[in-house]
Amino acid sequence: MKIADNLYAFLWQDPSTNNCNTYLLRGSKTVLIDPGHAHLFHPVRLGLLELGLSPEDIDLVLITHGHPDHMEAVTLFREPTLVAMSRTEFDFVKPWIPLLANRSEEALTPHFYLQEGELTVGDLRLQVIPTPGHSPGSLTFYWPEGKALFTGDLIFYQGLGRTDLPGGDGEVLKESIRRIAALEAEYLLSGHGPVIKGRKAVAANFKMVEEEWFAFI
Repeated sequence: MKIADNLYAFLWQDPSTNNCNTYLLRGSKTVLIDPGHAHLFHPVRLGLLELGLSPEDIDLVLITHGHPDHMEAVTLFREPTLVAMSRTEFDFVKPWIPLLANRSEEALTPHFYLQEGELTVGDLRLQVIPTPGHSPGSLTFYWPEGKALFTGDLIFYQGLGRTDLPGGDGEVLKESIRRIAALEAEYLLSGHGPVIKGRKAVAANFKMVEEEWFAFI
């Protein structure tokens, strides 16, 4: 599904299984965000094929956070494709990797760790923003050129990320949501649910989530 120039979404719509939305950025390099579960990667593979791409054409896989429904499929990629995530997040999920994803630590270890600031991938420039609360090392990626926010499980359409899982923190989650709400965004691209398009719709969603949900976390 094309969202805008050089921006695509592979949205998970099967209610019978848990998996995340996956996003693709195309420039001189190709970036995939949150590939999901390994055994549920087939829809993403088909979406890439429709664009004339394969997993081998992906230059960099970015992970918003370490829950297996977002990152397990990194095991399907081979170098020269690189994988990157927060060091805080990887250290947090590392003890549970064999249990949660039935995978080895080595298979899921990123090639490099992301820190707050600008990330340049070819002619694509992203802002890496720590947004803990759902998990300690969760990240949001902001693409200023396309005014797009990739929020993982921080905030969704009319909802927000769980804080009852290990490492969750409601007050920290609220601070993270308020931080990214201040950014100029035309697209809110969350880990689950529909894409929110339009500056007014994005702002209205932030407002609704704060007014309706913040009191409960």
